[in-house]
Amino acid sequence: MNILDQIMARKRMEVAERKATVPDQRLRESPLFSRVVNSARASILAFGSTGIIAEFKRRSPSKGVINDQAAVAETTQGYVQAGAAVLSVLTDEPFFGGTPADLQAARQANPHTPILRKDFVADGYQLLEAKAWGADLVLLIAACLTPAEVRALSAQAHDLGMEVLLEVHDADELERSICETVDLVGVNNRNLKTFVTNIDTSIRLVSQIPDQFVKVTESGLHDAATMATLHEAGYQAFLIGEAFMKTTNPAGAFQTLVSEYNPLVTRKHSHLTV
Repeated sequence: MNILDQIMARKRMEVAERKATVPDQRLRESPLFSRVVNSARASILAFGSTGIIAEFKRRSPSKGVINDQAAVAETTQGYVQAGAAVLSVLTDEPFFGGTPADLQAARQANPHTPILRKDFVADGYQLLEAKAWGADLVLLIAACLTPAEVRALSAQAHDLGMEVLLEVHDADELERSICETVDLVGVNNRNLKTFVTNIDTSIRLVSQIPDQFVKVTESGLHDAATMATLHEAGYQAFLIGEAFMKTTNPAGAFQTLVSEYNPLVTRKHSHLTV
């Protein structure tokens, strides 16, 4: 099996175990479950937004340990203070070192900022978990789901009051998976089967994403020039984690990147400022 197949096989076992120990009703009774969620779409499109979805990620299958010292509350607060439009928090432990406690800590530290539960969703139960842990939006990965599953899961997420980021890697995934119950469409420049990264993936697909969806580019975003190129191509949001987390001061790295990016896009009448 490739790494994506391995992750999904493990994920299905994890979910089955959690469903057997924590019933749906207990998740629905969580204090966070009944709160009004924050809109990632509105935050990204707001005047003055950086459009950056800043990620807290300890490690990954392709890079190994990225940062095992950073504290989630301090790091995510730093991101928000530096201008993050949305936060992304990994909750997959076996492959990425994330935990539900990370998402809950980010929620407590940043009550008014939209937070993405970054995980491999295979079951509607995970949407209940996401809401109970404090997430405002969830990730659905087209490579892991059938079109029918994307439609069903995105509709369920909307029923729960959450937004949906659909992640695609090529035109085929985009065409077969996009639906009206998706709010944001993310193009991942990293092939999840080979982990090779190429921003040309985003360039090729941007014109195929209908304008009703917020357009997000993901992975391989390490410098301001690349961001400016993708912004010019039509992307409104940038999901960035490794470029920040590989430093000893992720929030400081965020500030530096935005300070380098802004002059590149100001003359193009961009509203992306901090």
